Amino acid sequence: MSDTESHRSGQDTIDSPGAVRAQTGRRGGGDPGTRGRTTIADGVVEKITGMAARDVAGVHAMGSGMSRTFGAVRDRVPGGTRSGVTRGVKAEVGEKQTALDLEIVVEYGVSIEEVARDVRENVVAAVERMTGLEVVEVNIAVSDVKLPDEEDEEPEPRIK
Repeated sequence: MSDTESHRSGQDTIDSPGAVRAQTGRRGGGDPGTRGRTTIADGVVEKITGMAARDVAGVHAMGSGMSRTFGAVRDRVPGGTRSGVTRGVKAEVGEKQTALDLEIVVEYGVSIEEVARDVRENVVAAVERMTGLEVVEVNIAVSDVKLPDEEDEEPEPRIK
């Protein structure tokens, strides 16, 4: 094999016994921004989703009544495992895609269909923009309607 042929095949060439001349070219193989792998935890996607869903007009709260009650207690316990932002949100995250399940409480008088559509649009835009993951589905369960004369189930904090 000639020196020229070895460069074309991508092999190193030997000039003299014991000496190796490496092929010249780009080091590391491509754009530095594409080297390596990025993984995104389910909890990260759940937080983004929770914030985006809460931003939609007509969404009163996230989660069922029971989970909100337990969540309010858990939020006051130091070292609580789940953030209030993620209450009512479950994410399944793959390498390139994610699927989301949300449980929401809507305000009385709003169109549930419109609120659900707006939540989907806002969540998909936020998650895809911030993570680069494709959102394949956003399933929404409306677990309650907040009536104007109902009190919130979450107790007032004793300390302000």
